[in-house]
Amino acid sequence: MPCDTDRLMHTTLSRRHVLALAAVIGSITFQPASADNRNDNDPIRVTATIGMIADAVTNIGGDRVDVTALMGPGIDPHLYKPGANDINALGEADIIFYGGLHLEGRMAELLDKIPRLGIPTIGVGDETPPDKLRTPPEFEGKPDPHIWFSVPLWQIAVDIISQGLTDFSPVDGDVFAANTAAYQEELDALDTYIREQTATVPPDLRVLVTAHDAFGYFGEEYGYEVHGIQGISTATEAGAGDIQDLTDLIVTREIPAIFVESSVSPATIVAVREACHAQGWDVVIGGNLYSDAMGESGTPEGAYIGMFTHNIDTIAGALTGTATPSEED
Repeated sequence: MPCDTDRLMHTTLSRRHVLALAAVIGSITFQPASADNRNDNDPIRVTATIGMIADAVTNIGGDRVDVTALMGPGIDPHLYKPGANDINALGEADIIFYGGLHLEGRMAELLDKIPRLGIPTIGVGDETPPDKLRTPPEFEGKPDPHIWFSVPLWQIAVDIISQGLTDFSPVDGDVFAANTAAYQEELDALDTYIREQTATVPPDLRVLVTAHDAFGYFGEEYGYEVHGIQGISTATEAGAGDIQDLTDLIVTREIPAIFVESSVSPATIVAVREACHAQGWDVVIGGNLYSDAMGESGTPEGAYIGMFTHNIDTIAGALTGTATPSEED
């Protein structure tokens, strides 16, 4: 009879093997859930797709979790393809959290199949109440997956993550609940700060022009008119007509600043700026916003609160003319 270590190694290798097959050939063989080989004192191995989710798990789980984020700074989840290291991280996880709502478009099929391995897998956006989601016509009936750009909506996501961790490890439930309550207070303060910064921007200047349509929840929650050149996914290409229409809007309404994104090529925004200049309107690139990815680990922007603080400071400063324009201008 094999020892526990042998059984654990076999389970891990089986998961890796099946996940690798799923990624390569798009099929998966059912593997029954293995016996729980974790010691209650071992950290919970969590794999998250995007940084915002990984950050929430870290705040909720504290030292009871060991978190791996698949997508780092500057990574576009819409176009991301999992590699060998990702397959390992997924196969070795005790629990997986991902965005859902087609955010990880090229990983969707793989993520849907992982639960057959016995690994709890939670799509945070998929678990969000449908009546809280945006489904604008331009998204062709699909919900907007960028739920982190409304702090109150992200607070719902935080509770979903907290519940998922508690369901996995009830013995840690009190720790998760206390950490969640403390983090929710920080998010309340962030929400207040965003509204205070928005109040400094005259209502007619609250127009946010970015590379792709990631800021819809931000616009609805905080009172900005939002225009993205590309659609909900960066896989959607902007045409000459899209650039011209947006140029006409900016020139006609004398919008002072437009914005690039850290995870999206600046090419379309630069094209819009040049088209505006050709029509005599000196719009500036107001700065770099974090949309689908956070900043470098160890920096303020490498955490959700710091990322959002950077964004609102950049937006308010550029639209009111109190910030230095981007070097890209």
